[in-house]
Amino acid sequence: MNFDYNEEQQLLAASVRRFVEKDYGFEARRRIVASEEGWSREIWAKLAELGVLGLALPSEHGGFGGGATDLMAVMDAIGDALLVEPFLSTVGLGAQFVARGATLEQRKRILPAIAAGGLTMAFAQSERHARYDLARVATRAKRKGDGYAIDGEKRVVVHAPCADLLVVSARMDGGEGDARGISLFLVEIDAPGVAMRRFRALDGSMAADIALRNVHVGRDALVGEEANALALIEEVVDFATALVCAEAVGAIACANAATLEYLKTRKQFGVPIGSFQALQHRMVDMVIASEQVQSMASLACSTVDRERHAVARKRTVSASKVKVADACRQVSKESVQLHGGMGMSEEMKVSHTFRRLTTIAQQFGDAEHHLERFAAMSQS
Repeated sequence: MNFDYNEEQQLLAASVRRFVEKDYGFEARRRIVASEEGWSREIWAKLAELGVLGLALPSEHGGFGGGATDLMAVMDAIGDALLVEPFLSTVGLGAQFVARGATLEQRKRILPAIAAGGLTMAFAQSERHARYDLARVATRAKRKGDGYAIDGEKRVVVHAPCADLLVVSARMDGGEGDARGISLFLVEIDAPGVAMRRFRALDGSMAADIALRNVHVGRDALVGEEANALALIEEVVDFATALVCAEAVGAIACANAATLEYLKTRKQFGVPIGSFQALQHRMVDMVIASEQVQSMASLACSTVDRERHAVARKRTVSASKVKVADACRQVSKESVQLHGGMGMSEEMKVSHTFRRLTTIAQQFGDAEHHLERFAAMSQS
């Protein structure tokens, strides 16, 4: 397999990186994170102008018909810049649910708005005690009048404070943890009965706990097949997991570059500390981890684009996430240790990269979770 970007991907990566260097430097990011909203609508509009918001959307709905492989260069740049805007939540999750499971009318209404930068989304899935089990949904939905009424709580909904529209998972029948009985609904963030407690996540992005109290949505809010949404949820979360692996490529490369530069300039006993063989060995291990992550991210993205067999897809994505999570822990730890105490200071980008890598290692399942899933899929 060729893991290098093709010409179009290289050009896209170059344009995104020029944008990042010009408009999303480290100090600009710090100002955005410290702002009241915690993200920048101006940056979001510029991403729309670049065309990256529509890259993985169907061409008939304002997109370019690409997939995870086409987004790899974008996610690489996002990982390098530590972007806090809701790109993954909107393009990698919300838009994918609509593109893969929604009706034609829903797709016509939502997807062009996302591509134009006029609509943001978030996926309200995780709940108390659910951990990474996508089937463990306690939030309930029942038919009511001409639609549905939803009651429940969602925890740590990433980018919910930035979202205009939520994709909410809710159980219509069965017990908590059953594969059958789960539905997906589109819920406006300001709908009556929706209450949100905002907070900032470890990596600086915005998140929220959401309470849904007798939230009424119309019949046209249903996404996909009623009470049979788990397969769609797993498919889209695997797509987003592959994108997170691609984001790790850029974040790890950023941490490695900063650490190498520090080893070359920081002196001890009159010589650069990078001349010490023990530190050279650790730096080499970080570079090897970076190369492995790039390979596994490429494998994961190509798999979610082309593999139609669910077991094979899950197996490959889990194998990739195990390696990526391990590499995130290794590189984040080493980059801070090789910087010394200053590696955790707010003024240094490497400390913020450490936090994002720590988050990536946990997002959509940590190494232990995906190792168990890999083993289960290998026996299927």
